[in-house]
Amino acid sequence: MIRLRMSVFAAMLAIILAACATSPPSTIENACKILEEKRSWARAADRAESRYGAPKAVMLAIVRQESAFEQSAKPPRRRILFVFPWFGRQSSAYGYAQATEPTWELYQKETGRPGARRGRFEDAIDFVGWYMRESKRRSGIEMADAYNQYLAYHEGWGGYNKGSFRGRKQRDLRSVATRVAMTADRYHGQLEGCAEKKERGRPTLRFR
Repeated sequence: MIRLRMSVFAAMLAIILAACATSPPSTIENACKILEEKRSWARAADRAESRYGAPKAVMLAIVRQESAFEQSAKPPRRRILFVFPWFGRQSSAYGYAQATEPTWELYQKETGRPGARRGRFEDAIDFVGWYMRESKRRSGIEMADAYNQYLAYHEGWGGYNKGSFRGRKQRDLRSVATRVAMTADRYHGQLEGCAEKKERGRPTLRFR
């Protein structure tokens, strides 16, 4: 009887958590449509841009690459002989920004936001903006430089400063960084188009 009750409770809890989960946007290829569909995300992106000076297009491009805007995204599990899943994951990365636990804790401490959660977009986009500002301060990377911002995001400031992304073994990583830069350029053009329509008085998005 106790086991049955526990099973029922677990099933109900899973249903509740699923209902509370935030679904990804219906499209992740158009920044205007993403922010139109997710108005609270648009406001959060505006705040992060104002707070850290990080372009919205670059922040969104990084989130797109890291999680495809999936709230509970996690790295794949380790595998034995490259086939069989094993216990544990490749890192503690989690959520929209795929932030690891140590880096997230540093973010919470330095920003005074102990209640920030990796599975909340508003916190995750703020984290990305903060990280980009730190990459500029620690590694001299301009905010609009999506290619190098992503390399520092992936490798960490120490790894980036040592050039860990160079060499034959990191060609795939550099290809991903190129893809992030292309996405950022596309998002930037889309967002500029939205802003132009707003200035002309045509129906468009309101981000603020």
